[in-house]
Amino acid sequence: MSSEYGIVAGIDVHKKWLYVVIGPEDTPEGQFRRMRVGTTTRELQQLADDLYLAGVCTVVMESTAKYWRPVWAVLEGAFRLFLAQARSNAAPHGRKTDFGDAIRLIKRLRAGDLRLSFVPDMEQREWRLLTRTRVKYQNDISQLRSELEGLLEECRIKLSGCLSDVFGLSGRRILRKLAEGEADPERLAALADSKVRATPQQLADALNGKLTAAHRLLLNQTLDRLETLKNQSEEINEQLTVAMKPHLGVIRRLCAIPGISVSAAYQVIAELGPSAEKFVSAAHAASWAGVCPGRQQSAGESYSDACAKGNRFLRRLLCQCAWAAVRNKSSYAHSLFKRLVTRLGPQKAIWAVAHYLLRLIWMVLHNGIEYQERAQVANLTERLKRKLDSTARALRRFGLNVQITIPELETA
Repeated sequence: MSSEYGIVAGIDVHKKWLYVVIGPEDTPEGQFRRMRVGTTTRELQQLADDLYLAGVCTVVMESTAKYWRPVWAVLEGAFRLFLAQARSNAAPHGRKTDFGDAIRLIKRLRAGDLRLSFVPDMEQREWRLLTRTRVKYQNDISQLRSELEGLLEECRIKLSGCLSDVFGLSGRRILRKLAEGEADPERLAALADSKVRATPQQLADALNGKLTAAHRLLLNQTLDRLETLKNQSEEINEQLTVAMKPHLGVIRRLCAIPGISVSAAYQVIAELGPSAEKFVSAAHAASWAGVCPGRQQSAGESYSDACAKGNRFLRRLLCQCAWAAVRNKSSYAHSLFKRLVTRLGPQKAIWAVAHYLLRLIWMVLHNGIEYQERAQVANLTERLKRKLDSTARALRRFGLNVQITIPELETA
């Protein structure tokens, strides 16, 4: 195992300092070279030069908060890099030192005892940064909308009962006038579009509230923040569209899967990669994402099958896509959900659909295949099998031994 890595450098990462240990093969631990290095760009570049001169081939470091990222960026391309999860390098209580952590990284890497994280290349990391920031902006928009509706309720403005979307064109016009100081309900109601179902009198009654100067200030600031976040999200979408242009074929294949939109396809590619080449099987991808049952076993007995945490961004996305997929009644995801929901409940059933979707996604990405819906044939085959099994059991009760075969069904 040791010859696979050559000379290894272990780095215990902190915000201001790096504790570096260089461990050549077949060298006693006491003779390992130790260095304490700063984290500025100049110092990191000097570290890269020192490691190169020392003949280092492999570098392993801990995933400490965000502080490992600049170290990785400087060393990337020049060395074989590994990022270890901190828990897999934990020290015995009372035996923890900074250089000791770096030495354990080297020893456990060579022994195969470290739990390593998947770090994609620079391009994919930029995709992740954009997609995850967009999700954060969308969450912020949802939170701001809830806060604004609470503010309107405090002012006795019942606009949400008259408009299907308070933040549509009509709603925004009315809210801006409220923030500017307009208090006449009839004038405010006249700002609504003619297609609004509520009558002018209903709108006027809903807008007959009272706003103080503090309410108007907060209303105006909230509207500004919503507009800013919306514009920033659109800018991210434009940047993602440009970045994903070389992978339009992959996006098209992903969007053929029920429940997956273009926006979801961007996030899937950002998390798994355009070909999911780092995952050798669909089961490997499902385990990494955390959408398959886990295992806690001792003395031959399983104590828990709870899923691992996995990639929380991909898990959230898969659950959203699963809920969208089961609404498509012509999809296999819908039939799978209906079959499981009575026995498992909606949450576990949708979790199974998310697992199913990830396996489909892996096959589309890794094997480059096209998705084709087979729900109708699958449903017919399943119903026929259940009917034949029921008939066979009934005949056996009468002492008849029957042979059941399912005929071939046309799949095109």
